[in-house]
Amino acid sequence: MRKAGGIVALIAGIFGIFAAGITLLVGGVGSAVQANDAQLVVGLGWGGVGFSFLVIVLGAVAMGSNSRIPGMLLVLASIAGAILGGTLVAIFMLLAFIGGVLATIGGGRAAAQSA
Repeated sequence: MRKAGGIVALIAGIFGIFAAGITLLVGGVGSAVQANDAQLVVGLGWGGVGFSFLVIVLGAVAMGSNSRIPGMLLVLASIAGAILGGTLVAIFMLLAFIGGVLATIGGGRAAAQSA
């Protein structure tokens, strides 16, 4: 289950980067036409890029780790990305949250029983 959680997080992070790019595009167009709060949208886009990259890295680490810590950090990064990344990024951070939960709780009992 840890590998499945890591793969889900990787996919969510990749799609999150595309969603953050769309958010940056909308914020840039808003800045060009001098719309209200366009800089906020640009900031949300950069937050989405940062947390999406963090989700990708933590998803890769969670796949190769036997510890629960990367899964827990993945859950925290997905929550922060949903708050600080904008609406489009939040959709994919929900998927990353599910991957983090799978990476955190997955495989604990099977490893304990086989030992």
